[in-house]
Amino acid sequence: MVARVVTVAFQGVEARRVDVEVQLTGGESAIVVVGLGDKAVAESRERVRGAFTGLGLSVPAKRIVVNLAPADLPKEGSHYDLPIALAIMGAMGVVPPDALEGWAAVGELSLDGTIAPVAGVLPAAVAAGAMDMGLICPEPSGPEAAWAGGTRVLAPRSLIGLINHLRGSQLLSEPKPGPMVDGGRVPDLREVKGQEQAKRALEIAAAGGHNLLFSGPPGSGKSMLAQRLPGILPPLSAAELLETSMIHSVAGLIARGELTRARPFRAPHHSASMAALTGGGLKAKPGEVSLAHNGVLFLDELPEFSPQALDSLRAPLETGEVMVARANAHIRYPARVQLAAAQNPCRCGHGGAGKGWCGKAPRCQRDYQGRVSGPLLDRIDLQIDVPPVSAADLSLPPPSEGTAEVAARVAAARALQVERAERLDGAVLNARAEGDFLERIAGLDAAARDLLTRAAEAGGLTARGWTRALRLARTIADLDGADRVKRIHVAEALIYRRVAAAAEMAG
Repeated sequence: MVARVVTVAFQGVEARRVDVEVQLTGGESAIVVVGLGDKAVAESRERVRGAFTGLGLSVPAKRIVVNLAPADLPKEGSHYDLPIALAIMGAMGVVPPDALEGWAAVGELSLDGTIAPVAGVLPAAVAAGAMDMGLICPEPSGPEAAWAGGTRVLAPRSLIGLINHLRGSQLLSEPKPGPMVDGGRVPDLREVKGQEQAKRALEIAAAGGHNLLFSGPPGSGKSMLAQRLPGILPPLSAAELLETSMIHSVAGLIARGELTRARPFRAPHHSASMAALTGGGLKAKPGEVSLAHNGVLFLDELPEFSPQALDSLRAPLETGEVMVARANAHIRYPARVQLAAAQNPCRCGHGGAGKGWCGKAPRCQRDYQGRVSGPLLDRIDLQIDVPPVSAADLSLPPPSEGTAEVAARVAAARALQVERAERLDGAVLNARAEGDFLERIAGLDAAARDLLTRAAEAGGLTARGWTRALRLARTIADLDGADRVKRIHVAEALIYRRVAAAAEMAG
């Protein structure tokens, strides 16, 4: 007799079906696991044996063959413990075989029979629902699985409780979804004195989802400004919340099923490797750019990151996804982020024309900023010089406008983009508009198109730069409530992209 239990294998945020087949055969007493499992899967036989002993069950003195099908799909992780244990008990007759039908299972077993939480329960629940099955998962993971609406969920605390439920002697109640929590206090823009142009750039970036870079000496407020970006962004939509939460679930970052509509804000240290930023490692876990999906990736001290790590972000910033290549698999992670970065003008922090503090300028500045490649900078829509805050600015009272007022304007601009996307069937955010859709929504008047053309002819714009300047101008027009992109909107967009020749033309 062969007993079967369904579980899943994770490939990125996708959970693929795996059938756990168990057969009791004659021969030397042993548990043999086949099907391309990793070290954690191979060790599951000892955890299962220990859990059985903890419950007072004895493993049959037979050769127990556990097959994880399909055999050519790599299996990683300890979540195979529970389905293996259930399949063995089904083959032993401890639980009725028909009681396991219609259920998928994930969970790690402790030696006393307790079912320990595992990562990836939310994608597993979504996959189980797609297969028209329920999900059996650990009790601590039940509130997380319950967020997959329409999927039946069982969340036992221990193996004995699950056995009693399957045999009909005990009834387990279905868990409720975890709480929707606030994202925590977000710093207010009212705390930033001066830097009006930088605040304007921050508002434009938030309205259209554009990448931005602040450049200025230490203490000028670059990090303060970037940290206030999440506060002016609208909350995650229902679809975005599910996408983001599935990535965090695979990474093991969801505790007791708590979700939040606040957009992710990830700020890795500049010592982060390429694998830490884009994903990879032994089990190809999601990197910082994927953990910031639908949110903000903040790179402080941008030139201090390794050039290899920075250049690995070029493709994700363009395509909105990361492909982690392995010899036996290609794993995809969503990575649609808004990049915010900050840098000093040079290593000492005070270089640049007019500063006069750096004895090695301009070479120091040129060498330091040269660590960031041109193609990466070309993907950054707004590049802002942040001057030092003057004593006069510091002595002024707090600004009258704060995060709430700016967030209201950003929400209004994004509402225009949503309405336009629904009407014309295109990208929601201006930062992702392209092709004919971008041309249609821009609606450049003659003066605006002439200015953009002259800037490109002057050598200040690449083909990508043209598209990004057009997107940026559309966002500026949305903040103004204008139907068409005018010359003044294009001129401001070109200034933010540091197209000096075009800026002179605009003057």
